[in-house]
Amino acid sequence: MKNYKFYLAIVFLILVIGTFLILFYYNYNDKPDEIIINGKNEDNTKIEKEDKKEKNINEETFYYVDIKGAINNPNVYKIKENSRVIDVINMAGGLKEDADTSIINLSKKVTDEMFIVIYTKDEIKKYKEQTISTEEIQKKIEEEILVIDKNNDAEVIHEENNDSNLVNINTATKEELLKISGIGDSKADSIIKYRKENGNFKLIEDIKNVSGIGEALFEKIKEYITV
Repeated sequence: MKNYKFYLAIVFLILVIGTFLILFYYNYNDKPDEIIINGKNEDNTKIEKEDKKEKNINEETFYYVDIKGAINNPNVYKIKENSRVIDVINMAGGLKEDADTSIINLSKKVTDEMFIVIYTKDEIKKYKEQTISTEEIQKKIEEEILVIDKNNDAEVIHEENNDSNLVNINTATKEELLKISGIGDSKADSIIKYRKENGNFKLIEDIKNVSGIGEALFEKIKEYITV
């Protein structure tokens, strides 16, 4: 009788151990396609890598660059960080036939709000005859920027007036815009944002297209601004 109970206990113990091993086996192999790596399965690792890659793409930096002069399509262009001057030229439709880039570094990396002037051969010749330095040539030509008006294909010379107290709303920095009575931080930011997205103002009246600047404010500031 004692031997019978002993064998019965052994059988019961074997059944319990067997049941436990079967349950353990099925739980362990419940997801056979997953590979656990440092507590994370392979699929999760791939998803995290893809998320990081997508995040890096979304965080790509862009600059706004203004290019004028002997270029086919002078305008403000949105271009990726680490781009070069030559990339902006290509984006603007390339050089005109009379363009002269002999004193321009085409491989220079662009910066935000960078101003690029493409000089003509006659302009370079004119100033080289005066036997002045390259830096002085650039400064003088930038004071007499040649701008092509797309609407009537007319050439207009904008000359810088050093004696004027007017603020050029196309080139003014935020600090310069804040000097205008009635223009605060938000409106200065709006002006800069508008010209980045839409290009330069052609008339001072165009500033009324900027959010927050209406007829009343324009009448107040029109004597202090220029384009």
